[in-house]
Amino acid sequence: MKEKKTPLYDRHIDLGGNVVNFGGFLLPTQYSGINQEHNAVRSKAGIFDVSHMGEFIISGSDAEKFLQKITVNDVSSLSKGEAQYSAMCFKNGGIVDDLLIYKKENVFMLVVNAANLENDLEWLKSHQEGDVKIEDISDKIGLIAVQGPRSRAILQTLTDTTLSNIQFYHFAEGRVGGKEAMIARTGYTGELGFEIYSSANEIGEIWDAIMDAGTDKGLEPAGLGCRDTLRMEMKFALYGNDIDETTNPIEAGLGWITKLGKADFIGKDAFLYAKANVTRRLVCLEMTERAIPRNGCPILMNDEIVGTITSGTMSPSLEKGIGIGYVNVPFHKSGTELIVDIRGKMKSAIVVKPPFYKNGSLMD
Repeated sequence: MKEKKTPLYDRHIDLGGNVVNFGGFLLPTQYSGINQEHNAVRSKAGIFDVSHMGEFIISGSDAEKFLQKITVNDVSSLSKGEAQYSAMCFKNGGIVDDLLIYKKENVFMLVVNAANLENDLEWLKSHQEGDVKIEDISDKIGLIAVQGPRSRAILQTLTDTTLSNIQFYHFAEGRVGGKEAMIARTGYTGELGFEIYSSANEIGEIWDAIMDAGTDKGLEPAGLGCRDTLRMEMKFALYGNDIDETTNPIEAGLGWITKLGKADFIGKDAFLYAKANVTRRLVCLEMTERAIPRNGCPILMNDEIVGTITSGTMSPSLEKGIGIGYVNVPFHKSGTELIVDIRGKMKSAIVVKPPFYKNGSLMD
């Protein structure tokens, strides 16, 4: 499979980014270093290239009805200018993908994970019925995330849109750096931030304008490495690690987006059963001795395996090892002391309430 380049690829090379293949796209893991970029986002601001994400436009008179059936959240609750975190699931409750839905004037925009783009499109089309049009605009769209406590101040110098009026999980159509853009108050870091969607042809000029505007405010380009550590500190699930076709939203802690009260939708019966028969939960594990848990590490209680780490790292903010993983009931409760088997070394850990990092600027 040919590796794709985002519209910002040349800029990553010019900035000295360490470029790797991620979901079929050439993207930077880091520039100055994961810890430095992570701390910049937590204390000042970071700019990410997220152009690899997939975008679909769903239109037609039956678009809302269609999305209501194929996603787990309540699409009918959305007003124009609002965004929603949701998921598509199989009939058995397994997760096809997690995604964002943006409600525009007469259409919806779905934003999906790059690695799942083709499967998602196939899944949507296989359930298409009534007056519904599905258009893949992924190659036409560029996407930048500006995240951190100074993100609003940096972006406000480049737009006439009053950013303080955009509430969390809302968006506005406007201009950034003189270019047409959709400005959304979304992101995956736990900090105040915005995601800027624009034409793939113009996203580079927007990137340059933001970089220039943020220079004196401590803005740093940030790569996939700190995107991962930031989302882990918030217990934001990553598809392919923490959620996939073998997990259901209830056990993954996504019951809050799974609206069991709405009319029939794909997976509903499986979720009702899962809710009544929960056998495991996705939990936060903080290491109580120096060790870094990694994906696949067994979790033990009294020498018996009771779970598995799905994501793990050394937390730059907490300066200790942290892990997310599925743990059998009843060992999932906060305060439970467990052991993580890290390449044959038994290291102690404790279940803690999410998120690991509690001082984010997300709602500022």
